[in-house]
Amino acid sequence: MYRELALEFARVTEAAALASARWMGRGDKNAADDAATEAMRAMFDTINIRGTVVIGEGEMDEAPMLYIGEKVGLGNGGIELDIAVDPLEGTNIVAKGLSGAIAVLAAAHKGCLLHAPDMYMNKIVVGPEAAGCIHIDAPVEENLNNVAKALGKEVEQLSVVILDRPRHHDLISRCRTAGARIQLITDGDVAPAVATAFPDSGVDIMMGIGGAPEGVIAAAAIRCLGGEMQGRLVPETEEEEARCRAMGLEDPRKILLLDDMVRGDGVIFAATGITDGSLLKGVKFTSQGARTHTVVIRGRTGTIRFIDALHRLDKKPNFGRGRCSQK
Repeated sequence: MYRELALEFARVTEAAALASARWMGRGDKNAADDAATEAMRAMFDTINIRGTVVIGEGEMDEAPMLYIGEKVGLGNGGIELDIAVDPLEGTNIVAKGLSGAIAVLAAAHKGCLLHAPDMYMNKIVVGPEAAGCIHIDAPVEENLNNVAKALGKEVEQLSVVILDRPRHHDLISRCRTAGARIQLITDGDVAPAVATAFPDSGVDIMMGIGGAPEGVIAAAAIRCLGGEMQGRLVPETEEEEARCRAMGLEDPRKILLLDDMVRGDGVIFAATGITDGSLLKGVKFTSQGARTHTVVIRGRTGTIRFIDALHRLDKKPNFGRGRCSQK
């Protein structure tokens, strides 16, 4: 069943990527996000699961589709799953035609995904070879030295991904002083977090403050891949503090380990590139249709599939149709 679901979920992220890619560079991030969300929702409803969105586009009054608490799937006695989605991770990226946008989801048994509120999370992420060598409270320089040693590199050879935000001024400065190379990204930290687990991606470590929901989605992949991720929520108001406690975190600022964010091995992660990035190629339209590049990861077996799919698109797109080859 999980093997079949993994491929079904690939169809879900492919549909979202194909829909949003039509808006690349057109300056309308909302239209791109709406297209991805609509396509992802429609494809979910072809799969025999009883899914509940626990991380989505927002609360019911904020999002018409894929809102937190929404039911997805055909039902019909299918397996009950918690679903975390980001139909378009990198709305500004697509609107501006930049690199690194993806359509992504994670699924796990009911109760196994942290229901992260929509607030900030401080994160540090590495791949399997550097697991056990980081701590979110350690000095930046210590983390860099430990990761470099684990990877058999000099600090000057490390590549660190950080969101380009004023709040990261000190983090960026300390990484540069230590000699590490830095990739500053404008948006979308799920893809680079996952890329840390792939030696040929060019990403060794990701640090900094980004969205908490995106952190849980990335944690699902990192758990499957054997890497390490630590996080800490960053509530900025009393209301956000209260939301943390309502979700069971008595100490909203406790360190969150992978087991706190994703439990069990019944996890599936799927992502399709929308624009070219370090891990996935973006959607390419041709005279016959379109080509997508997807990664699907199963926690139970550790299987990683990269799917290079060719889709025949009619005048009215049929995102569920195509043929694919697996690498």
